[in-house]
Amino acid sequence: MLHLRAVCPPEQTASAIELLRAHAGTAHLIVHRGVAVEPEGDLIEADVAREAADEIVDSLCALYLDRTGGITLEALDTALSDAADAAEEAAPGEGADAVVWQELLGRTGEESRWNATFQAFLVIACLLAAVGVITDSPVTVVGAMVVGPEFGPLAAIAVGLVLRRWDLVRQALVALAVGFPVAMVLTGVAVLVGKVTGAVDPADIVNNHEVDFVYQVGEASFIVALLAGAAGMLAMTSAKSAALVGVFISVTTVPAAGYAMVAAVAGRWDRAGYSVLQLFVNLIGIVLAAAIVLILRRRKQRSGALLRPLSRG
Repeated sequence: MLHLRAVCPPEQTASAIELLRAHAGTAHLIVHRGVAVEPEGDLIEADVAREAADEIVDSLCALYLDRTGGITLEALDTALSDAADAAEEAAPGEGADAVVWQELLGRTGEESRWNATFQAFLVIACLLAAVGVITDSPVTVVGAMVVGPEFGPLAAIAVGLVLRRWDLVRQALVALAVGFPVAMVLTGVAVLVGKVTGAVDPADIVNNHEVDFVYQVGEASFIVALLAGAAGMLAMTSAKSAALVGVFISVTTVPAAGYAMVAAVAGRWDRAGYSVLQLFVNLIGIVLAAAIVLILRRRKQRSGALLRPLSRG
């Protein structure tokens, strides 16, 4: 279940209430008259089945509540109510399979912004990857995969392409186009300082075969990226968000970026080149698969809407 709040002008309250009362996926409808201060109006609250949320939000947006007031959604972990159970039963499909497109837009939009936090995580991830390839430690490389924040912008690109939200695509491209070069340069500087001071020897990568998979690009790399992109988007568009951790540790985006800088400092330009190619193969594969998943889910949702019950009657 999701908890919905809608702030609306008094003249639109009756229409919004009628809409929510008529929908089979709504429970626990509450109206607070005149409590909204900015913008002024009434506050409507309701619990809605996840599989009905997208249709309900679209209907409220058709009343222009997203412009004249506001609409928010919040996930409910537990709902002990026969009314809530009835709403979920009446709504078509399964909650875990439902895509709430406005929620997806908001989530990917937030996670795709380039900011100090995003850059810090990416730098730390690249540094961890560099340590992992120098010390021949696959565990450290996996740690770098988990820390890396790059899946957010990649998912945002896919969402933006499918929904034709070019502003979201531009925002995500900026995050990647700025974030990766900055992180790689700082990683290269750190490796160079370590080499000069004798703390690390980048040339050790020649004999470190446990992490060769990072720069060994091939058909398997693209297949893994496709599978990871599909799994990641399925996790983001459903209630299975815990699966994202598995996605993070299956792609070699950040490790490839870190390996490229270690190899460059070591003078192994062949491995540096292959690592950069590995990076791009993974980025493209993830976006492609994520976009295909979204297209298929959107098509299924649209076809299912034709059979969807519109009201309790």
